[in-house]
Amino acid sequence: MDAAFIASRAHVRTPFGLGGPHSRRFRPPTGGHKLKHRRIPKRRAAVAGAGIAALVAAGVTLQSANASETAPAPELKTLSVTAAGKLASTLGKDLGTDAAGTYYDAKAKSLVVNVLDEAAAETVESAGAKARIVENSLAELKGARTTLKQDATIPGTSWAVDPATNKVVVTADRTVKGAKMAQLTKVVEGLGAKAELKTTKGEFRPFIAGGDAITGGSGRCSLGFNVVKGGEPFFLTAGHCTEGITNWSDSSGTEIGENADSSFPDNDYGLVKYTADVDHPSEVNLYNGSAQEITGAAEATVGMEVTRSGSTTQVHDGSVTGLDATVNYGNGDIVNGLIQTDVCAEPGDSGGSLFSGSSAIGLTSGGSGDCTSGGETFFQPVTEALSATGTQIG
Repeated sequence: MDAAFIASRAHVRTPFGLGGPHSRRFRPPTGGHKLKHRRIPKRRAAVAGAGIAALVAAGVTLQSANASETAPAPELKTLSVTAAGKLASTLGKDLGTDAAGTYYDAKAKSLVVNVLDEAAAETVESAGAKARIVENSLAELKGARTTLKQDATIPGTSWAVDPATNKVVVTADRTVKGAKMAQLTKVVEGLGAKAELKTTKGEFRPFIAGGDAITGGSGRCSLGFNVVKGGEPFFLTAGHCTEGITNWSDSSGTEIGENADSSFPDNDYGLVKYTADVDHPSEVNLYNGSAQEITGAAEATVGMEVTRSGSTTQVHDGSVTGLDATVNYGNGDIVNGLIQTDVCAEPGDSGGSLFSGSSAIGLTSGGSGDCTSGGETFFQPVTEALSATGTQIG
C-alpha cells in the first residue's frame, strides 16, 4: 500500500506528507417672585447690540474654524502578512466577543477585521485596519461547526470558517452522493446564512511523502522542517506518516531517523529524531538548485500568500483560504484545526513544508485534486506542532 494514502481518510482531502457632575444648572424663578423690568438707555442698548452682533459674528467665525479643523479619518496601514497577523491577535484581544474573524487583503496589503457593531468598527479603524460589520459572530459560526460535527460527519467532507464570506464553508468531494449528499444539504440549509455548501471534483485523502523525500517500508512522505530539542536535531513531518512508518531513510536509502512523537488523527504531526550524522539546515528545498532559509514559525492568516514544497510535485504557490478546518478523511480519521489552502498537492507530498517567506506555516496533511487540474490542500499548523513537541525551528 502506498504510504501516500496512509490514512485513506475517507475521501477527504488527503494529508500531504500552516460638563462635570458638579456644574451648576440654571434655575428658573420659583414661587410668586416677579421679574422686574428696567428701561435701558438707547445709547447703552446700541452698545449692547453692537457687542451682541460682534459676539454672533465671532461665534460664526469660531464655528467655521472648528468645522474646518475636524480630526482626519484614521489611515489604513500598509502591512506585511506577519505584521497583519500580530495586529489581528492584538485586536482580537481588545474586541473580545465583538470580533468576528480577520483576513489579509494581499492586494491592498491590509488587515480586514469583521465586527458586529459601529463601536467595534471604530476601534479597528483607529488601529489602522479595515472594519467590516457582519451578521454572524464567531460564537454563532462555532455553533454551526458543532451542528455539522453532530449531524453531518460524512466521509469526504470538510468545513472551515471563511471570514471573507462570514460563513462556514462546507465542501463535499466526489464520493458524497445520494442519501449522504441529501443529508449534508439538509444540515447546511438548516444553518441558514451561517453556512454554504460547495463541491469538489477530487477525492479527499491523506498524502504521505521541507520538501525532500523520506521513505520507510513501502511508503514515502516529505520532510517538513528541521527543528531542535534540547540541543539535539529532529525534523517534523505529517502524523499520518509517522503512524504507519517508524524508521526513515533519505532518497538514497540511507537511514536517517526514527520516530520520537506522533499525533494522528487528533492532529497531523510527527517528530523524527535524527540518528545519522547528516547535515540538517533550517531551509526548504525549492527544487531549482536553491533553498529558502527558515528562521521561525508564524500563524496562518486567511489571504496569506504561501508556498508548498514536496517530493512528488515539488514547489507550488497559493493562498490560505480558511482556518481551523475539519476534514473527514474516512475510516474514522477526522482531523481538526487545519489550515485550508488553494495550493495543489499529491500523494508523497505529505509532511512537506508550507511556508511564507522565511516563516514556517504548516505541514502538508491531505486534500483533493492534483497539480494538473488543481485542488485544495490542508495543513497541520506548525506552531501547534512545535508547542506540542517542545521543539524549535533550527
